[in-house]
Amino acid sequence: MSEDPSVETLLSALDDEYARTILMETDQRPMSAKNLAEACDASLPTIYRRIDRLSELGLVTERPEFSDEGRHYSVYEATLDQVVIDLDDGDLSVTMTAERTDAADRFTEMWEDI
Repeated sequence: MSEDPSVETLLSALDDEYARTILMETDQRPMSAKNLAEACDASLPTIYRRIDRLSELGLVTERPEFSDEGRHYSVYEATLDQVVIDLDDGDLSVTMTAERTDAADRFTEMWEDI
């Protein structure tokens, strides 16, 4: 994420119950879209739309996982650590802290899962 989103954009995204649930669930452990659909009691298209939005904002990241049969699928992880909304001289500003792992760390995690 190159810069923090506007206050309006962030609050609009977090106002969505599915988006909040996705963030809370993926903060605990990486989850597939199918598992998120079950956790949110929502359709897969709904989950994918929310994941796309959260990804655009830098709040979740996608990484591949491999099944025992060697097939791959995507799992999603929350990257958001903290959101600070600041009111200063009548202006609102937002600052987000997101934890990102680099490609080498993701490869190491993937290798350890195999």
